[in-house]
Amino acid sequence: RHWDFENGRRYHAYRQGHYLLPNDDAEQEREDIKHATVLTVCGGKLHFAPIPENAPNTRILDIGTGTGIWCVEMGDQYPTAQITGVDLSPIQPDWVPPNVNFMVDDIASEWLYPENHFDMVHARHMGVAIKDWDHVLNSAYTHLKPGAWLEFCEFDYWPSCDDGTMTEDNLHYQWHVLVTEGMKKNDVDLHAALSLKKRIDRAGFENVTERIMKVPLGHWPKNPLLKKVGSYMHAVLYDGLQGICMGPLTRGLGWSRDQVELYLPGVRKDLNNLSVHTYYSLHVITAQKPYH
Repeated sequence: RHWDFENGRRYHAYRQGHYLLPNDDAEQEREDIKHATVLTVCGGKLHFAPIPENAPNTRILDIGTGTGIWCVEMGDQYPTAQITGVDLSPIQPDWVPPNVNFMVDDIASEWLYPENHFDMVHARHMGVAIKDWDHVLNSAYTHLKPGAWLEFCEFDYWPSCDDGTMTEDNLHYQWHVLVTEGMKKNDVDLHAALSLKKRIDRAGFENVTERIMKVPLGHWPKNPLLKKVGSYMHAVLYDGLQGICMGPLTRGLGWSRDQVELYLPGVRKDLNNLSVHTYYSLHVITAQKPYH
């Protein structure tokens, strides 16, 4: 049995309840829009960590692969590499490049690979999933080859604002407060991106580089590229409001499904307000395992 159903949404059944967001078609579409957003923000680059171009048997692991879209695009870009994506949900496509494979696995448990095995370990948008970052980083360190690279790409899930247009009585702001609280009750820190570089340093990695980019939430920017990114991100949030908060508010804060549904129209209205200029910070961190 692959799935659990709760409050009208579909969730993973393997290691039931570990991950608070759904995995149904609506959520998968949202994840793919998020991928397009990050790709645009990063100038079309799938990664920043160096990967040998045509080296045979380069091994790349993508943890929390979701729909597998990053793995598929990497498989096309690096046809001689072996790319593995792992996730709690078996929602990845069957038609993929021959050098790409997917596994159902829980990265919170012991990793099943040999030590010093991978040339790159990659993760994206795991801030809503990982409860023990140090375990994941130590596991990545153990299973990377000496000299190999780690790359984590994480949002700080907080609506930052530089011009005072976001106020605390804004329902979109309050929604973030509630979701953060509900996630915390389930041992998930939505602001893990802020301390991630420090954790990666502490895990023993070298050449740690952090890139921080502002990603607008909505159509408000005047710059055409930022407006495009903002409209993507607006879709990610607007279409995902219910799926994102249903688990944290019901499992974490004891709300009923009806309470959640009645609360959301006001949040949607405030999210659509173009005079409020908010953004998330995207943190992309690359780091190298020492040779010695």
